[in-house]
Amino acid sequence: MEPTPKVSVIIPAYNAMSFLPQALDTLFNQTFQDFEVLIIDDGSSDHIATWAAEITHPNVKLISQANQGQSAARNNGIRLSQSEYIAFLDADDLWEPTKLEKQVSAFINNPELGLVDTWVFVVDEQDNILSKPEIYYDEGNVWLQMLELNLVMCGSSPMVRRECFETVGYFDQTIKGPEDWHMWTRIAADYPFKIICEPLVHYRQHPHSTSRNLELMVSNIIKAIEDLFESVPLQFQWKKRRAYGRGYLYIASLAQKSNNYRQASYFFWRALLTYPQFCFSKDKLYFIINNLIHWGLEHQSNHKVNRLIQRIRDYRSKNSLKNLVNY
Repeated sequence: MEPTPKVSVIIPAYNAMSFLPQALDTLFNQTFQDFEVLIIDDGSSDHIATWAAEITHPNVKLISQANQGQSAARNNGIRLSQSEYIAFLDADDLWEPTKLEKQVSAFINNPELGLVDTWVFVVDEQDNILSKPEIYYDEGNVWLQMLELNLVMCGSSPMVRRECFETVGYFDQTIKGPEDWHMWTRIAADYPFKIICEPLVHYRQHPHSTSRNLELMVSNIIKAIEDLFESVPLQFQWKKRRAYGRGYLYIASLAQKSNNYRQASYFFWRALLTYPQFCFSKDKLYFIINNLIHWGLEHQSNHKVNRLIQRIRDYRSKNSLKNLVNY
């Protein structure tokens, strides 16, 4: 009987052949090789089965299911996996070679941990780096932080101890969008987290990835918040307003990235009404002024808009109103 691999890597795949082979290559290049790979074909219509049949690695399995969504694919992978630790890799993301090795080492040295996260590079379709890690959070008991903000930047960064899913259950398949945050927060309620302060994941952003049904996303954020706070003790219920405020700000940022300035202003206003303290930092002030300019002057000349945007950027960098006053 062959020994059970140390790590199960679960890759949900839906019509992902443009990126999936490259993602798998980053697995084969890991310095830690004691893993199995479960590729969950979520009802794809591309040639994934033909491609998978040519893979010679003995621990790579293709599992096909009717299209049910990413959470169902992940849950299926968890049920069929065998390992002590479970890592998730979205089909369009990439890993640095030492990711698995460093996460497994963290678990071995800290047997109480439930989840080990890493820093993340945000990249474009050609794997050009768009932004470097900016998320820093305390390790250990992060549940109170997670209740209002998803500290885990993407679904391809965490490794989770299998025991966690036996304790808190699987991904909620009725939540679409914030299902990762919902899952990691439930784990954080019972287990400490650790973060490896190195960017070991390339989180790919697509040009149209934010052009979604924003109202549907809001309804799912509401569902996630209400579900999570059902079991939160009374003394921490005040965090619920903060969670809603951050959720509306997140939707506002997605709307702005999609050039939907009317909806961005609407959701920023909802955030302001829900939790005003979030909306008066320099970054948030820059966001709303930038958004209102695009919305209010969308029929003006690009030259005038660009001049004003540049002056706002100058204000942001110099922390002075001088450039705006002189406009």
